[in-house]
Amino acid sequence: MGKVKDKSKCCKDKPRCKKCPVTLTRLAEAGFYRRLDKRSFELLVTPKGKALAAARVR
Repeated sequence: MGKVKDKSKCCKDKPRCKKCPVTLTRLAEAGFYRRLDKRSFELLVTPKGKALAAARVR
């Protein structure tokens, strides 16, 4: 589907931004993304509201 590259460093916003490395890692563990390499992810399934909110929580 689509490829996403995360930011190099977390900006420590509250809630975390959508391209934060922590957020994308959590979504990859939940099965929404697949990790291609250290900073690149491929979208498998579009995360809906609750899953995205849970991944972005600080």
